[in-house]
Amino acid sequence: MKILKGINVFRRKLTKFLTNSIGSSIRNYSDIKFIDDFSKIKRILIIRPNHRLGNTLLYTPLIQEVVEAFPNAKIDLFVKGEVAKVVFQNYEPIRNYLILPKKHFKQLPQYLYQWFLLLFKRYDLTINVEAKSSSGKIATEFSNAKYKFFGTEFDNIIKFTSKQKHFAKLPVYKLRNYLYNSSDKINEEPIKELSLFLSENEIKAAGEKLNSIVPCTEKQTIAIFTYATGEKCYSQDWWNECYEKLLTQFPDYNIVEILPVENVSQINFKAPTYYSKDIREIASFISNTNFFIGADSGMMHLACTTKTAVIGLFSVTTSEKYGPFGKNKMGMSTKTSSIDEIIAQVQKTLAK
Repeated sequence: MKILKGINVFRRKLTKFLTNSIGSSIRNYSDIKFIDDFSKIKRILIIRPNHRLGNTLLYTPLIQEVVEAFPNAKIDLFVKGEVAKVVFQNYEPIRNYLILPKKHFKQLPQYLYQWFLLLFKRYDLTINVEAKSSSGKIATEFSNAKYKFFGTEFDNIIKFTSKQKHFAKLPVYKLRNYLYNSSDKINEEPIKELSLFLSENEIKAAGEKLNSIVPCTEKQTIAIFTYATGEKCYSQDWWNECYEKLLTQFPDYNIVEILPVENVSQINFKAPTYYSKDIREIASFISNTNFFIGADSGMMHLACTTKTAVIGLFSVTTSEKYGPFGKNKMGMSTKTSSIDEIIAQVQKTLAK
């Protein structure tokens, strides 16, 4: 196991070194090959070989941007793992998936086969979502497309602000500059929100599930997610204090804990709980609640695909890049904000 981990670390460093030059030949505006006729773009390949739920959800705004710009085009996705098929299940223009296995050393034939397929498919446009992804840059370079967008085209031309560098926004801003031949300004028109395009049936079924869990169906509901990976996971003491204060401040609300796949609770299962391994079911469940509180995680980003108000808790990562994105969604640093201040923000948002 340690040997495989070491090989993986070495592989990442090597591929990063070998791919530094890919796309770097574009130094000036005149070096960029722009699309001369949008109507000729019929087949598009979008590349984001990352298996994490949060990273997949964060480029749903970009997919929506592409669909809007090329309404008659069909889209293929070059991804890692099966999560993208679940996330984009209701995105009609997406037709095919080139899926790299999550553990490529254990599934090397399948891994190589997907790269082999990439070489022989034809596209009019290839879009690399994450400019710093070594695999993404290699896949973009190998793809057989007339137009290729690496995501690095404007790195030496336009300076993006910290607010514009949010992981859901930056790829969209860069793509807009590319599509509309702009080198002097950034198009900051509203960006589409994260979305799974949940169906009415999915939401209705989850609503029935919520009603079977909460003690009083007439009350509105606050959902909490007390888990996260590594250092992003808050202690049991922190969550127990937060939970007790929520009970005190919101007696007219049900409080439900959404459990992680590990089926653990930082408040020792004191609250009514909801458990599912189905991403769409969980999102549908959250959409039936009024507020979601949780640390930076895939579950937090999943909550952002709904109309439910969200507070994301940050202590390790920065909310400027990874924070909740959308209406009534915000990130709060627990290094500078107390539990009381977080609850006050919940009260302020619910009062709206």
